[in-house]
Amino acid sequence: MTTAENHIRARLTARQQAGSYRSLKPENSLVDFCSNDYLGFARSSVLKNNIAAELNKHSSLNGATGSRLISGNLVYTEFLEREIAALFNSEAALLFNSGYDANLGLLSSLPQRGDTIINDELIHASIIDGGRLSNANRYTFKHNDLVSLEAKLQRAKGIVYVVIESVYSMDGDTPPLAEILTLTEKYGANLIVDEAHAVGLYKTGIVTNLGLQDRIFARTVTFGKALGCHGAVILGSNLLRQYLINFARSFIYTTAAPFHQLAGIKAASDMLINEAIETEQLRKNIALFKQAIKLTADSPCNLIESDSSIQCIVLKSSQKATDTAAELQRAGFDVRAIVSPTVPQGSERIRICLHSFNTTGEINLLAHKINTLANAS
Repeated sequence: MTTAENHIRARLTARQQAGSYRSLKPENSLVDFCSNDYLGFARSSVLKNNIAAELNKHSSLNGATGSRLISGNLVYTEFLEREIAALFNSEAALLFNSGYDANLGLLSSLPQRGDTIINDELIHASIIDGGRLSNANRYTFKHNDLVSLEAKLQRAKGIVYVVIESVYSMDGDTPPLAEILTLTEKYGANLIVDEAHAVGLYKTGIVTNLGLQDRIFARTVTFGKALGCHGAVILGSNLLRQYLINFARSFIYTTAAPFHQLAGIKAASDMLINEAIETEQLRKNIALFKQAIKLTADSPCNLIESDSSIQCIVLKSSQKATDTAAELQRAGFDVRAIVSPTVPQGSERIRICLHSFNTTGEINLLAHKINTLANAS
């Protein structure tokens, strides 16, 4: 065995021993309480038919044939970007192949050496990775903590970018967005908001719900969660759009999205405008789940406060989280454990994603099973 193979085996063994080993699992017939398909768009026959109709209206190649700066740019793509910008109340929009690509491109190209990135300690990995590539100074502030953020702003140098999520992917909670914006403006910093998990439940996102879009420097919106397809967009000024076209490497050096993906984004965006039933049902399901969870004061776990589709019960150990998830799966519910290093050590959890299509019976049964397991521990 080579030195590299020994290194690989040692790292995998260490992860197995820590209870944080990852493996791929195929689809199953369990009740879905783990996917990001919050509004059921990914399984929607209506959306599938609308995509087919959009494909039939246009003659297109199977693939994009190249990057958008070479042969992969379409009139349709630029028209779609203008439609998306209008939908999300933004001056401009630029499509990326995924949310990871979007955040990586934005954060790696925008801040320069001598500038400062300040992000919430629970920010998504794509934002952390983008920041690492930027060579800017990087700080984190305590989760949703204005005092901690201000302390970092006081130390910041150069052009300053503060990055937060409007709904945090592993906690499901929402930051004091308006207060954070006011604080960033006080120090002349630029606020970037990732709306990946907010769009859908909050229609076009929390930023537009609060009417703050004209004061936000940039937003990331993804289409692979509540909108049920794939891809992402950076929303901001026309100037920012032109900058990213020229400097964002994850945009410049990748093959453009195929037409089918673009048609999916357009059809899903149109559905988001017109469908209110799914959003209302999702809100009811979230309220039902929160009401049904009954954790006693003696329970060795807690439910993180969240009004979003993401509801997390912290079990504080990888073993406990994986055992609880396995027990729920045996009971017929697709619930997954989230363990370190995805979340900090000691905050391992089960993450429940609620959807508009989950039935009252399914939610009540899941909550009953969780209550039984938690309070028996």
